[in-house]
Amino acid sequence: MANPRSLVYALYTHWDTVELLVRLSREFAVLTSDQVLNGIAKVSGQRDAETQGAVLRALVNADILQTLPRSSDLQLNAYVLEFVRGLTREHELGLAAVLQARVAAIREATEALNEGMLGADMDRVRGAANKLAELFRQISLQLDQDRHALFELAENAKSADSSMPISQRYREVLEAYDHYVEPMNQMMDSGSQGTFYRYLEEAERALDLSLEQLSVQGALYSHRLQLRQVAHQAKELRRFGRLVAQQCADTLLPLREELRQHNVLTSAISLLLGQVRKRGLRRALSHPADETALPVWRNERGFKLQLGDEVRAVMAAARQYQPQAVAFPQDEPGDDVPLLEQVDEAAIRAHLARSLPVENLLDWLHSHYAHLQDATLLRLFHDLQHEPGWQFEAASQPEKTTLQTIRVLHHPHRVSIPQ
Repeated sequence: MANPRSLVYALYTHWDTVELLVRLSREFAVLTSDQVLNGIAKVSGQRDAETQGAVLRALVNADILQTLPRSSDLQLNAYVLEFVRGLTREHELGLAAVLQARVAAIREATEALNEGMLGADMDRVRGAANKLAELFRQISLQLDQDRHALFELAENAKSADSSMPISQRYREVLEAYDHYVEPMNQMMDSGSQGTFYRYLEEAERALDLSLEQLSVQGALYSHRLQLRQVAHQAKELRRFGRLVAQQCADTLLPLREELRQHNVLTSAISLLLGQVRKRGLRRALSHPADETALPVWRNERGFKLQLGDEVRAVMAAARQYQPQAVAFPQDEPGDDVPLLEQVDEAAIRAHLARSLPVENLLDWLHSHYAHLQDATLLRLFHDLQHEPGWQFEAASQPEKTTLQTIRVLHHPHRVSIPQ
């Protein structure tokens, strides 16, 4: 077993190398000596081969790197791997079943708390409260780690090569949504099917009721303080769970519903934003020659020079330029019949009133005002039908009326004075 102080000091001394090896472990479960030496050289390229070997031996002696039995390959210490992944936001996406099991354990701890209060067993009450506090801490930690893991999946999908097939590019995103986000949404449903909020509400209610009973009984202040702190953790976990579920859905749902296309620039920006989120702005942008740097290019664009009105006026005055008069053609009146006719509609209505009753309104208009255009006669025919003081009756059999240029098939309208 390694000395904890030596391990922590080795982490402090070779942190950049360990961080790179942890990222490399997401692709290779077991590392060879050449891979580790290449990682050391990549972090500190100025070191020679002897110094790089010394760094490798220091990592092995500090138990950061462990040798595998029956092999010369190396693997990272599980505790170191978990610790560094937690600090650098490099966690893998957890299992929804583990989160559901921890949520189900909240109900068991709540029942133990209620039984302890009924039996006045303070040891069981404190044990149940400690178990609830530990469950709240584990669930909150897993939610935070899974949130960053989902962000990592989305950033990798956005920063991937646009020439990659869409099904391969978004495969991990779709699997994460189907196997994690969707079960988590079902668990955090506020309805009767959801267990997350319901079990947390039961735990909050039990903790608050136990705190009130202990206050009435005059229990020790340390016991009441413990229950109050655990109740605050439960309330905070409800808020944090709702926030994480919303952020995960907002991040993955657009990628699931619409597989967007990205060019080289947006891919580099998405990758750089992911590095800034995990490392900070200063560390992410400290190496301009890094592969995460934004692409730089130059765009050649032609331009055209034009003279302004002031320059034109000066040049015209200097050359005594006189603009040539151009006569624009005028529209000559044609021989066509004008489109609009002036009609004395009041006289026509008075003439029709003297001629009532009329058996066929359109024939009457054509016989007395045949000089008018067909469009004008039809307009008068429709307008006169809406006169309020007369009575109009349409015949059941249609008839044909020949005007100047058209023949109209219509039902004759009889016009008479209402009785």
